[in-house]
Amino acid sequence: MGLMDMVGGMLGGNTAQAGATQGSGGQAALVQAVLGMLTQGQGQGGGIGNLVQAFEQHGLGHILDSWVGTGQNLPITTDQITKVLGQGNLTQLAQQTGMQHSDIVSALTQLLPKIIDHATPQGQLPAGGGLGNIMSIAKQLLG
Repeated sequence: MGLMDMVGGMLGGNTAQAGATQGSGGQAALVQAVLGMLTQGQGQGGGIGNLVQAFEQHGLGHILDSWVGTGQNLPITTDQITKVLGQGNLTQLAQQTGMQHSDIVSALTQLLPKIIDHATPQGQLPAGGGLGNIMSIAKQLLG
């Protein structure tokens, strides 16, 4: 069983707690898909490093910096999420989760800051651009 399968199994039992939306798997599936997206290519310039680059390219680096830092997290809008992640990634997340595009974008305004915040408890990006202990992050997100 792969790491993402284990995370998916763990999240699947907590969909109500995760605030699941209509659609197959709801928000728990979205958590799994986003964690998978953020761990792709870690250690090779991928992972969170790609997200940092996308935020900076769109002039939104200060928002991501607030999530990494130990202070208050700045909010992000649905339009900003769409710009940073791009239609291709959002379409892929919709296909993986069975959720509607608008539901994904809305959920990501709350979910993405939490994932990055939990992945950076010391206020620094993890070495190699990865998410560190992905199981710990998933458990923290789902209470």
